Amino acid sequence: MLLFVLAYLGGVFTILSPCILPVLPFVFARSGLPFVRSGLPLLVGMAITFAAVGSLAAVGGGWAVQANEVGRIAALILLGFFGLTLLIPTLADRLAQPFVAIGDRLSQAAESGRSGGSSVLPSFVLGIATGLLWAPCAGPILGLVLTGAALNGATVATSILLLAYAAGAATSLAAALLLGGRLTALLKRSLGAGEWVRRGLGVAVLVAVVAIGFGVDTKFLTRVSTASTARIEQSLIDRIQPKKPSSAMAMAADIPGAASKLPVEGTLPPLTGAVEWLNSPPLTAEGLRGKVVLVDFWTYSCINCLRSLPYLRAWADKYRDQGLVVIGVHAPEFAFERDPGNVRRATKDLGITYPVAIDNNYAIWRAFENEYWPAHYFIDAEGRIRYHHFGEGEYAESEAVIQQLLAEAGRTNVPHGFVQDEGTGALAAADEDDIASPETYVGYRRAENFASAGGEVADQPHAYSAPTQLMQNQWGLDGNWKVEDEKAELDGTSGRIVFRFHARDLHLVLGPGADGKPIRFRVTLDGKPPGSDHGADTDADGQGTVTSQRLYQLVRQGHVAGDRTFEIEFLDPHVQAFAFTFG
Repeated sequence: MLLFVLAYLGGVFTILSPCILPVLPFVFARSGLPFVRSGLPLLVGMAITFAAVGSLAAVGGGWAVQANEVGRIAALILLGFFGLTLLIPTLADRLAQPFVAIGDRLSQAAESGRSGGSSVLPSFVLGIATGLLWAPCAGPILGLVLTGAALNGATVATSILLLAYAAGAATSLAAALLLGGRLTALLKRSLGAGEWVRRGLGVAVLVAVVAIGFGVDTKFLTRVSTASTARIEQSLIDRIQPKKPSSAMAMAADIPGAASKLPVEGTLPPLTGAVEWLNSPPLTAEGLRGKVVLVDFWTYSCINCLRSLPYLRAWADKYRDQGLVVIGVHAPEFAFERDPGNVRRATKDLGITYPVAIDNNYAIWRAFENEYWPAHYFIDAEGRIRYHHFGEGEYAESEAVIQQLLAEAGRTNVPHGFVQDEGTGALAAADEDDIASPETYVGYRRAENFASAGGEVADQPHAYSAPTQLMQNQWGLDGNWKVEDEKAELDGTSGRIVFRFHARDLHLVLGPGADGKPIRFRVTLDGKPPGSDHGADTDADGQGTVTSQRLYQLVRQGHVAGDRTFEIEFLDPHVQAFAFTFG
């Protein structure tokens, strides 16, 4: 919300730009004329021109981003250029001169047409002139919004930011129409302060360009800006498209026995909008005609997604020669999962060799109207969606669908039988019969059952004390932590997290700090080293190290003996904790 307010205020204060002044007298001259035949055409003309210039900038920025790393470099160069225009006003003035000249001519033409009274055409032409003047004067500040958005891709949030900026510009122009010439003196007195603000922004932008160029954004800006973008996008999706009723989950689990029980649910939408494709060039719906396609929506720190991967890998290998194409669509949940480098590393470590689309902007997610991780969509050789399944399980039914769709496509040598679960570590199937602990988020936005005294303190360092006794599924922090919306970061040299859980397996999504240095930790169960109950990422003494942002399996019990008290002590500062999951 703060970002939108700043964009709106940026549009309002654009009127302080010196190159706006030449056209303001003509605008003020219409302040006393009928609004419908004078003021309104002026605002419409300005809006059309301003929108056209802004849209061209947005499209250009989006095209550059699609070039991935090359586009990122181009965006950084463009961002630095805008910073220079803020820092050096004469540079911005020179760049604006062609637009100013055109705007002056149109303004003069519109003024000469005033003999016809408050006719619509002169006001409309004056609006076009104002838009041409306004766009280059707004360029440096508006460019920051567009280019900053370009670094993360064109999104719903980008469009709203642009609208907020335009609304601010329209507000200031409307004030000019209402206040007339009395505003001129005020603007002249404000120019000195306005120039210093512009120069200060220019310095800040250039510092940011240097920081991004050295990769600081990988650990910091990615966490901060993209997390807010994801929340904005998802909140808009939730408002526009209501959640499906829970009965959809039960319907998805029905066992299809014949072709007549596999209805057509839709068509395979375009697979466009991914910021990058792994293991394959970009795939298209048209290019996949004749193939049976399985689309899997996943994210690499999602335990449910990870436990589905052994089946997806096995199906991709077993039915590849018969025409099955498995496509993973990686749609991030946490901000660090938007880093393509993290996704590339995870894809390799997880042994995924089928195509993966990095869907950072949720373009493919929205095209499918998807709402779940994991979600599997089965498409026949004619490009029609015939079946879907949300969540884990029902693997035999899903494989039967694959076999049926391949048979419908005319394949005569389709293998029979079903693949077996070969997952190990965190990818192994859960003990569904004895899980009494739910997924639990550490960040304050979705945290539940937090038991440290005083509750979580948002967005500032705070000294926490772990409770001496915990009820089932309660947890707490100990030490100096800074709790943010989606994570908690250890602010001191050491700290602990405790959790009273009931499940065979315990996992925790962790990451190192901004410096990327490894972080040592020690795990205990009921106050003792885990021994044979240690997880894949700990040893029998409970020792382990956080080296990257991912899900860590910390406990894997041979049997569940009831409620256990888990404790993890971090021996180095700046660890980031995101979410507990169980199995």
